[in-house]
Amino acid sequence: MAHLLIVEDDELLRDGLSAQLSQAGHRTTTAEDGAVALALLASEAFDGVVLDLGLPKVDGLSVLRQLRQRTPALPVLILTARDGVEDRVEGLNAGADDYLTKPFNRDELLARLQALLRRASLPAFGAATPPDSATSLLRLDPLVPRAWLGDEVIDLTQREWALLDLLVRHSGQVVSREDVLAVWQSEPGESGGVASNALEVYVHRLRRKLAGSPLNIRNIRGLGYMLESGTT
Repeated sequence: MAHLLIVEDDELLRDGLSAQLSQAGHRTTTAEDGAVALALLASEAFDGVVLDLGLPKVDGLSVLRQLRQRTPALPVLILTARDGVEDRVEGLNAGADDYLTKPFNRDELLARLQALLRRASLPAFGAATPPDSATSLLRLDPLVPRAWLGDEVIDLTQREWALLDLLVRHSGQVVSREDVLAVWQSEPGESGGVASNALEVYVHRLRRKLAGSPLNIRNIRGLGYMLESGTT
């Protein structure tokens, strides 16, 4: 069971979300504006946040930016009527993990939120890490090939992003060469086969970009690759 903060100024929607998430087994706390949300975030521990952008007193993006300064790894799902690409990019650049526009499907919201909570529990995302640990936290941008190690932006090629995303989603597990090549071939704009020896080149590039962090891509001989969190 996760403790979730719902930040929404529409009382009917706020109560409906609280009831749905409670029925799914989660504990919920609600806030009707950005000022109340910030006060709650400063005084209580949460496992995830559902955040509207059009909030009174303190807008949602300001809440998100202040939240990220305190808790870089806390999963945040933006829920808003703003459906423009620029709005999505701005929200994701401010630190959101996912973005859902109104009107939305309640089952999809629950599925997306559960996916964020699962991902937050992965070792690569610093799960169960003491607050004073030097462990860097990795987040991937779902719209453009880019990631963050803590506050540091890492620019990636599309193939590097696809490889890193696959490793993160299977953190601590072996990902085969065949799995990586299949993901690459399914990427938009890809056609024909991908040379398997190119994989070593991309793995080497990613290792260099992760250098200095506790994340390491380990070569499991004869099987594939594994993303590990620990001393590099």
